[in-house]
Amino acid sequence: MTASGAVLAPPARPRSGASSLPQILLAVVCGGYATGAAFGWGSEKLALIMGDFGLSAAALAAAVSCVLYARRHHSRFRPAWLLFAASSAMAGIGNGVWGWYEVVLEAPVPSPSVADFCFLLFAPPAIVGLLVLAKRPVTRAGWVCLGLDAWLIGGSLLTLSWSLALAHTTHFQGRTVAQGALSLAYPLLDIVLVSMVLALHFRRSSANRSAINTAIAALALTVLCDALFTSPLLREHYRSGQILDAGWFAGSMLLAYAPWVAARSGADTPGEDFTRATRRSAVPPGSRPIAGSLAALTPYLAAAVCTLGILLNVLDGRRIDHVVLFTGCTVVLALVVRQGIMLVDNITLTRELAQKENHFRSLVQGSSDVIMIAAPTGILRYVSPAASGVYGRDAEDLVGSELASLIHPEDLGRVVHEVRRFLAADPEAEPTTRIECRFRAGGGRPGGEQWLNVESTVNRHEGGLIFNSRDVTERVRLQAQLQHNASHDALTDLPNRALFTERVSQAVSGRRSSDHDTAVLYIDLDGFKQVNDTIGHQAGDELLIQAARRLAESVRAGDIAARLGGDEFAALIMGDGSRDLTSREFRVHEIADRLRIRLSEPYRIDGQDVRVAASIGVAFAEPGVTPATLMRNADLAMYRAKQAGKGRVEMYAPQMQADVVRRSELATKLRTALHDGEFALLHQPVVELSSGRITAVAAQARWRSAQGILFTPAEFLRVGERGRPATEEGERTAELGRWQLEEAVEQAARRHRAGHPVSVAVRLSARRLLDRKLPPRSIETLLARHGLPSGALLLELSDSDPRIPLDELERRLAALRRLGVRIALDGFGSGYAAISALRRLPIDVLRLDRGLVDGVVESARLHKITAGLLRIAGDLGLQSVADGVDRPEQVTALRAMGCTHGQGMAFSGPLDEHRLRRALTIGAYPVPGLLPESREMVLSSAVPAARRAGPPREAGGAGRLGELPRRLGASEVPAGPDAISHPPLRSNSETSVPPT
Repeated sequence: MTASGAVLAPPARPRSGASSLPQILLAVVCGGYATGAAFGWGSEKLALIMGDFGLSAAALAAAVSCVLYARRHHSRFRPAWLLFAASSAMAGIGNGVWGWYEVVLEAPVPSPSVADFCFLLFAPPAIVGLLVLAKRPVTRAGWVCLGLDAWLIGGSLLTLSWSLALAHTTHFQGRTVAQGALSLAYPLLDIVLVSMVLALHFRRSSANRSAINTAIAALALTVLCDALFTSPLLREHYRSGQILDAGWFAGSMLLAYAPWVAARSGADTPGEDFTRATRRSAVPPGSRPIAGSLAALTPYLAAAVCTLGILLNVLDGRRIDHVVLFTGCTVVLALVVRQGIMLVDNITLTRELAQKENHFRSLVQGSSDVIMIAAPTGILRYVSPAASGVYGRDAEDLVGSELASLIHPEDLGRVVHEVRRFLAADPEAEPTTRIECRFRAGGGRPGGEQWLNVESTVNRHEGGLIFNSRDVTERVRLQAQLQHNASHDALTDLPNRALFTERVSQAVSGRRSSDHDTAVLYIDLDGFKQVNDTIGHQAGDELLIQAARRLAESVRAGDIAARLGGDEFAALIMGDGSRDLTSREFRVHEIADRLRIRLSEPYRIDGQDVRVAASIGVAFAEPGVTPATLMRNADLAMYRAKQAGKGRVEMYAPQMQADVVRRSELATKLRTALHDGEFALLHQPVVELSSGRITAVAAQARWRSAQGILFTPAEFLRVGERGRPATEEGERTAELGRWQLEEAVEQAARRHRAGHPVSVAVRLSARRLLDRKLPPRSIETLLARHGLPSGALLLELSDSDPRIPLDELERRLAALRRLGVRIALDGFGSGYAAISALRRLPIDVLRLDRGLVDGVVESARLHKITAGLLRIAGDLGLQSVADGVDRPEQVTALRAMGCTHGQGMAFSGPLDEHRLRRALTIGAYPVPGLLPESREMVLSSAVPAARRAGPPREAGGAGRLGELPRRLGASEVPAGPDAISHPPLRSNSETSVPPT
């Protein structure tokens, strides 16, 4: 066997034999009996007892053993063991009767006697039992052949025995007919029994082989002793207790042990399925062919024995006896008949075999799979014709070659391991296995010689293997492509987020986890959305492809570049083992800056240059950091780079995570405050600058802290800091906006019913007004539910985003104006879209941005701009409201420019409901810069009441509702929750109140 062919050699299996103690005990008992018989047992009396009653006890023990086994084990061999029990019982009774005469009566045994009839009845049950143990023929011809085989053996033995001894026995020489018949009956029955034993040896069932072999050995030993006893020379000198009795004793003890051999080996346990009980045992190679050859030679051996008997008569010069002649003729006739049956049977089997062979040959040769049979040496003995189409090599060229030489060297070890494991496994538990490897293809295939991916189903075959193989190269290629697609971005072919995360995990937790200078770079393309919006998404895709190519070319060998989604990329920079913080930061910052410069270069798309910048965040794999934390840190650093002006590299610092935690905590506090009712609504009066009369109130939300101090929620509503929409915070903002609108309408309705019909102004962003969660008729429904006249509601649009569709906003505002709701344009003068909104939208009131109001006195330029804007409002017939009027000189200047209304600390800060009603009862505030007569008239009625109402005290006394620091302007932050993207300016003396 070659070294490569050793692959197919099955590993040796240890034999799990049962304990040998029963065999040892059996050998000791039989040996002890034989020793006693050889030395005469010490006395003639004891010899008679052991020779008669000892044999009787052994035979009865065999009978009892077979009966007990038959009662405990229900199988198809149960009748055989019962028949063997009956046969042994007859032998036991016969020996007992013999002992009765010799030992008890001390008289010679008469001939014939009852013992002789019992001994004669020993053979028939044993013969029938052997027939039960034999493999049953399945056809009628098989039964005929079984009978002929038995007669061939029996007739041949009869011819030989008659020629040697039985012919002399027929001369009775003064004996009676019964004595003569008895003398012939013993050898004839023994011949029949020997014939059945020999026939059964070649036709025994494959089940319970050890038990059947033991039973055959026991009967064969008994028949041999009977044959020796039948000879006249030995019979004349036979005495009970002699060595011949040891053979009968051993035969009975073997028969007693025979049925339990199967039970001890586990082949015939109770309740075992017959199919499993008849499972073929493993036999040494070559044993079955020898047994089959002997079975085929049995008829010829029988004829030879018969011929030998006739030749003995001729050589002795005797006339051929009629019995010998008749028996010989019948044996020859049986042989001819048997051969004729076998010839016809062989012709039929040959035809069937040819048909089946043709059938299977057509299946094998017509199959698209390659079928190969490998010998135990690993040499291919058969290869189907499909090999020429699959492997590009003729089947004849493959036959005789070693299988191992055709398998890829890298796959050979795995194939050897699987084949050996398969051969060592239980054939019933694992009848087949699958092996996939690369197989050498010849030049007959398109593309020449190559390695093919081949999948083979492997089956056992006469110590070798059958391979049913098929070409799965395309499937393997498709699987590899699918796996590549699953781990790579479809547009840029860079690793995607899943694969990049896996590589980061390997770098952080693998063998290079000690390289603390390993870093992750998060990269975002600034201005990419404008590319999509201006020149189209196809151009944006081309830009991403070029950016990915630049990124892949710019990273070092061993580093990994990936696209995480959208315009976000990432790079994993492997460390070099350096522990110097300064050097590692310098090295990685240099790499990141080189990537930033490369990605910020112009992109040539559709004949034009397109520019985008790159913001990069860097985070290092510090000790104990997890892959998710490392990527999150790099993400935070990237957004800090975008906040700091974009197009830059930012290193991660722990403070960034602290800011995220703080924002998360603030969002949680906001959510809790909304659900627990911790928000309060204040109102700041809107005063007519010409008279000081209160014409409206502006609703503003405040958050009541745990200490009872009210704070504006603006700090907690700035959700646009990181440059991306914050859905959860946006929902909180919308929820606060809904609460503010409903609370303002409800309180305004109560004031109307109390006799204070003052309009309420609620700041609402245009984006919120167009939200689908705010149906068109929801405001009308709200006004009707609380009973507030529609003219008493003023909606202030606080959003100047140019991306808002003005057509849809115009339709929505027109519908609200038809209801009577008035519309104000907030922050006029601060956004480039204000003029466009003023031109298209139905506006009733213009609110000047406080950035203009703050510098209207000090700056001549702002003075002229504000005067121009107020002149536009006057020409359009719109009311004007100045926001953030905190100083008297601002009141005077604005009134001189034509501003009609003002709101600010020059008149009053935000008031709670109780103080607001007191101010509404007074109805006016003193206005600086009026004529003396008007001033006296206003002050006489307004100042005492205003002093009683009083502006909010300083922060040190801000313990009750509505009492705010004196310089904390009502318009420090936008009044509406949606006006968060334009934080207002503050006066220099303003003191900020930190949130809790």
